[in-house]
Amino acid sequence: MTDSQQAVLARLAQEFAAMSAQMARISATFAELDTVVGPAPPVAAMPYWPPPPPPMTPMGAPPPMTPMGAPPPMARPAPMPSAPRVPTPRDPDRNWIGKALAVAGVGVTLVGVVLLLVLAAQAGLLRPELRVAAGAGLAAGLIGIAVRLRTRPGGQIGAIALSATGIAAAYLDVLAVTTIYHWVAAPVALVLGALVGGGGVTLARRWDSEQLAVLVLVPLVVLAPVITDGVTLVLIGFMTALSAATLLVQIGRDWLWMHAVRTAAVTVPVLIALLAAHLGSREDPWLLGGAAGVAALLAIAGTLVLLPSARSAAGMALVSVAGVAPVLAAGIAVDRWLAALLAATLAVTLLALVLLADRLPGVTGVVAQVWSAAAAAAALLAITAAFRGEVAAPLLLALAAVVAVAGRRDVVGRWAALCLGLVGAGIFLGQAPPELLVDGARLPVGTAVSTLVASVLLMAWAGAMAWSWSGRQTRWVWAGAGLATVYALTAFPVVAGVLIGGPADGFLAGHMAATICWIGLAAGLFATALRAARPDQRTGPILGGLALTAAAMAKLFLFDLATLDGIFRVVVFIVVGLILLAMGTGYARSLAARGEAADSQSGQEIPAGGC
Repeated sequence: MTDSQQAVLARLAQEFAAMSAQMARISATFAELDTVVGPAPPVAAMPYWPPPPPPMTPMGAPPPMTPMGAPPPMARPAPMPSAPRVPTPRDPDRNWIGKALAVAGVGVTLVGVVLLLVLAAQAGLLRPELRVAAGAGLAAGLIGIAVRLRTRPGGQIGAIALSATGIAAAYLDVLAVTTIYHWVAAPVALVLGALVGGGGVTLARRWDSEQLAVLVLVPLVVLAPVITDGVTLVLIGFMTALSAATLLVQIGRDWLWMHAVRTAAVTVPVLIALLAAHLGSREDPWLLGGAAGVAALLAIAGTLVLLPSARSAAGMALVSVAGVAPVLAAGIAVDRWLAALLAATLAVTLLALVLLADRLPGVTGVVAQVWSAAAAAAALLAITAAFRGEVAAPLLLALAAVVAVAGRRDVVGRWAALCLGLVGAGIFLGQAPPELLVDGARLPVGTAVSTLVASVLLMAWAGAMAWSWSGRQTRWVWAGAGLATVYALTAFPVVAGVLIGGPADGFLAGHMAATICWIGLAAGLFATALRAARPDQRTGPILGGLALTAAAMAKLFLFDLATLDGIFRVVVFIVVGLILLAMGTGYARSLAARGEAADSQSGQEIPAGGC
């Protein structure tokens, strides 16, 4: 290396050192100025002494005479009250200038460290040993100065900035030794990195400074990919070790921002790696899936450990959900069975934590609700990733019905059941669209069987949703459940008829059975209304029965009369007519019996009142 290169590198190092020292001095000066400038102490008012009372004289004795020529006694004048001192207006956070300069100093210095480790290596400046030693020496010097500066008045801000810079520089140095120079094996380097990061956060815990912990982690998330030449599995391993080490030190501290940054240190690189794999990178999909699972495990375990000391449970829950995002997005880069396995494991884990919420400190209220919603989303992704529509629709509808029954008292459970059921109903509608019910096309055996099973489960889900929302002003749920039931009740006999009897006779027999099912369901609604105890409970079933009866009559005369022929037309008209006669007769007799019971009860009450 020539003398000119050494001179350029020496000047560059001197400039970085001067900039860092100047930033520290300015920050310390502002902090010292804050301790000097302050509101003036209030001036104590002078005490007011009232004039002494006149001396007491014997009764009837005249008051003492003032000698001639002597001036009359004068009362002591009361001091004038001093005007209140108006305090000088002050900035509510007057340290923001020093903090901003300190943060800028951290960023500039760490950029210089990266330039020393990367660009100097590319340009061939200095030997690798000197570059690594310079980075380590700079880190140790900054930490030593920070420890000494903190003991001086106003040195808190400068000490935090200098120590954060030194710790981050040491971590980048370890990363460079592993990825650029390959002097240390990856497992050993992970341990060293965890020790450096954990030591930095330990210092933050000792100083009770969340700012120091955040200033250590944020630059690493931004600058570490420069050292590793992009997001690689080695970088993900380093960030995972750093996150795990800092979690152990954070226990017992209510540091939400540090928890968020610590989670992002793993989540962001894994998400970037998954996206890169989707676009064509050569990273091992199984290792990426494992990294996503470890990221989710750290996010959930960290939240469980930190919840007892956290004041913002909602913030902790949202951070944990952000931490499991790589598992939810793993399907874009890994095999669908691996993605389904990861999502299913996450769903089961979150559901188990919600069920055990009463036994886990802090996992109550909003945390349980957020994790319930995340579990439902993970279950949806697991089913759609592992199975196609023929299996996915019945599974989703069955799961939605179970969730609707089990979570009927929880608002998140009801909405989760609604969302799962809507996705399953959408897949079912793609298999059995309305035109299929009109032209009678034959479906493959597997699709037909899936449609039949999904029809039954769709009716079960609709009934469970209507029951779980009962007692609430949600008429749209009842209307939607009714429409879903009618459609499934039409699709089942039509698909079954075509599957058994073919597109000709089977299709006609299916529509005949569908019309009879419609009118039979209307009869069931009227029977439910008659058994209701209160009048307000009879309104919904009666309206539904009337609407379904009108729809059945419209289908009978507009579709069946024109489409059905032969014995099918005769049977459907006779059966529907007999059911309507039975419905009218039974409803009239029930109303008459109820009126007689009301008259007899009123007749018994009148004599009792007369007596």
